[in-house]
Amino acid sequence: MRMRRSDRLFQLVSTLSDYALHRAEDLAQAQGVSLRTLYRDIARLQTAGVPVAGTRGAGYRLTPAVTLPPLTLTEDEVEALQLGLAIVLQSPDPDLRTHAETLAEKIDAALPEMAQPDALQWAQIPNPFADAARGLGHLPILRAAIKARQKLRVIYNREDTTVQQHTAHPLSLTHYARSWLLTAYSEETGRPETLRLDLIEDATALPELF
Repeated sequence: MRMRRSDRLFQLVSTLSDYALHRAEDLAQAQGVSLRTLYRDIARLQTAGVPVAGTRGAGYRLTPAVTLPPLTLTEDEVEALQLGLAIVLQSPDPDLRTHAETLAEKIDAALPEMAQPDALQWAQIPNPFADAARGLGHLPILRAAIKARQKLRVIYNREDTTVQQHTAHPLSLTHYARSWLLTAYSEETGRPETLRLDLIEDATALPELF
């Protein structure tokens, strides 16, 4: 089955998240796509605000920080900012969208010229992780379960459209390019699983601890 573009982009960012330099040929082979498709995917990520740096000849990597005078933001802080803008720009509230657009203008004015598209384009860019906001509602129960070491019943929509149920031992939450990930040990598979929050259908706390 051919991988969906959003899943392919997510996997690409996950590969780049070690901050190492990756050759374009190696990335294309790992994705199972042509070099031309890989270059288009890199361009989509860059246009959407994901901090991918590099050239076709040398390779690509994620940059760990973006400087906003007089502030220096970590990658997590920049991603939180991007995620917030992406969510508000999808809001049905016209006032909120307007404020998000003006905020994008201010951010665009402060960032280096090549770091982001101009503010008018920002609101029009198809976000490759547009469904990332779907998983935010699970954050409170997941955070509480990690802290309490409490088991969860997780209904998960896999990328191949099949549905899995996990009796999960939640271990940690991480964030990559507007997508949240849950790392959890699954009693059903007998191994740690990495689950995208936007693909979690339901997460229910169980009475057992681990």
